[in-house]
Amino acid sequence: MKNDHFTLPKWYWNQGRVKQCPLVIYLIADMSELALLPNKELLDQVVRQRKGELNAFLKEGVLATNSDGMTFFWVSVNTHQDPFHIHSSLAKVVKQLQSLAVSEVAVELCGEQAGRLAASALYAFLINNVNLIEHKAPKKPLWQHIYLKAPPGTKESCSKAYTLARANTLTRYLTIKAPNELTPSVYREQLKEFARTHNLSCQEWNESRLKKMGAGAFLAVSQGSANQQAAIVKISYQPKRAVNRIALVGKGICFDTGGHNLKPARYMHNMHEDMNGSAVVLGILQAAIDLSLPVAIDAWFAVAENHLSPKAYKQNDIVTALNGTTIEIVHTDAEGRMVLADTLTLAERTKPNLIIDFATLTGSMHVALGARMSGLFVNRPDLVNLAIEAGVAMGERVVCFPAPDDYDEALDSQVADVKQCTLTGEADHILAVRFLSKFINNTPWIHMDLSASRNEGGLGAALSDVTGFGVLWGAQFIDSWAKKEL
Repeated sequence: MKNDHFTLPKWYWNQGRVKQCPLVIYLIADMSELALLPNKELLDQVVRQRKGELNAFLKEGVLATNSDGMTFFWVSVNTHQDPFHIHSSLAKVVKQLQSLAVSEVAVELCGEQAGRLAASALYAFLINNVNLIEHKAPKKPLWQHIYLKAPPGTKESCSKAYTLARANTLTRYLTIKAPNELTPSVYREQLKEFARTHNLSCQEWNESRLKKMGAGAFLAVSQGSANQQAAIVKISYQPKRAVNRIALVGKGICFDTGGHNLKPARYMHNMHEDMNGSAVVLGILQAAIDLSLPVAIDAWFAVAENHLSPKAYKQNDIVTALNGTTIEIVHTDAEGRMVLADTLTLAERTKPNLIIDFATLTGSMHVALGARMSGLFVNRPDLVNLAIEAGVAMGERVVCFPAPDDYDEALDSQVADVKQCTLTGEADHILAVRFLSKFINNTPWIHMDLSASRNEGGLGAALSDVTGFGVLWGAQFIDSWAKKEL
């Protein structure tokens, strides 16, 4: 897949054009050096007119235009905050200024602590100046060129920020696409195009092949669609210096009606975003390639739709998964764990050192956390701190949940090896993990339930409702894990 479907702003490092742009943003990281601020005379003039305290005004931001028609914006950003709150503060800056009709923006970082803001600022300014929707012009003008004046030694982190912005934008772009445009067949072709563009190997298990193999869990969901568009796709990244291998698995339900247990309109709305887990996997893969992360990655995509039709699976059906486990169907809207079951089995058979799966899987996780954090389940205690630290470092907050095996009692079936879920919905985020654990054997495993994939008004650095949550976390976690394993 080519990334020319969307265009990130161009950014320039320490360019002298700062003094020529129609909009200049001064990000102030150290309030003890206010006397040294650029264009301080104009700033003081505005503060005097407003009859207030400079420090108080700077917290909200001060906007002023000089006699030459140039607009300046001074704002303080607390660098002692955690990355999530720094990202949120920078997103607020973008939101305040996006209505200004400019295509070029200069950003100057001020103060001894300015280096802490450079990468985060560039990331926030990049991801919020992209047209993610192809059929509608943006309501606000987008910044096309960003000139960054930052302290020495921050260029490398800024280059990484651009890479991560590109990866996050790819995830959001795919997630937002309309369901009649990103059908399973179209998605499969785009995945193949991505593999060709990056010279990666790509394998595909279509429905005919999966039927011969006995992947009954995946096919139970896909059989409800009129044409055989569903498939499991694997893209492999193999850097020369890689020692360890990670399997990334993503739920790619391009539209989820709920099947025979049909969703009401309120809950079916935006169900084209149910493929977000797979889009997160692709975004992480993009980042890993661009950052040359020293770990081999097999990216697995469970691509299908969950439809209502005479052929669709139904309550009380019994299906046999790829690993031989028989499953009693309890609720057809619990399709995500079904397609993941067989995909995880395929991934586990390749003997990776670690499996990480991403899915918009349960409403229970959304009830538990809301839409501002995502939940993790980790089956190796030594990975818990690494997982949480990655979230803190990148501003994508995660919470680790327990999944003790006594919860399996709720999934006991009188007619099969396991129930797919329960009808009560109680602790479904835990029960889903207990169900999925039957398909990964003893492989180290992390499951991310993406309750923060969509948050009205945005989240952290992202102003769009679709957040791209998981891409930053995944890139950071894999990098830290790879270094730990060497």
